Amino acid sequence: MRPLKGEVLVSHADDHAGTRRDFLYYATAGAGVVATGAAVWPLVNQMNPSADTRALASIMVDVSGVEAGTQITVKWRGKPVFIRRRTPDDIEKGRAVALSDLVDTNAENANLDSAATAEDKNRTLDEAGEWLVMMGVCTHLGCVPLGDAGDFDGWFCPCHGSHYDMAGRIRKGPAPRNLPVPVAKFENETTIKLG
Repeated sequence: MRPLKGEVLVSHADDHAGTRRDFLYYATAGAGVVATGAAVWPLVNQMNPSADTRALASIMVDVSGVEAGTQITVKWRGKPVFIRRRTPDDIEKGRAVALSDLVDTNAENANLDSAATAEDKNRTLDEAGEWLVMMGVCTHLGCVPLGDAGDFDGWFCPCHGSHYDMAGRIRKGPAPRNLPVPVAKFENETTIKLG
């Protein structure tokens, strides 16, 4: 077919060439995005905690056999947790301590507001003050303190000499903070849930 005077012959093949080229660009880019996502996802997913770690996020502890004046130690998230059932004398000693006598006046209690003071009532799990739950790791360098020891009849860290009282508050030594109280609550009269 010959073009008429002033007329330009347009090939339909040229119209479709751009469309096919665009399709190939988009298809290649899409395949690249999918391939990149498939390669990156395992790297991102491996940063999530493993199933066994997630399973230990909270544990139930039976405290029915804990007598007044004794404590048990359980392992939670790879660290020791002290659960102590205090006697009336222990409670009285803990509540008699003035805030001005403490090194750290913060409660360090994950169950309360961060501004809560280190009064004995803000460190215990129950209102009566009978149950004390705290992480069993010295806040100085991470050693495990010994129970029923030290100058304040609480806990003593044998590594560097920190003394904690009957409410787990630092009273003497290099430790800067009280023993932290983890998230904990009574599920029923004999079971404490940690986490």
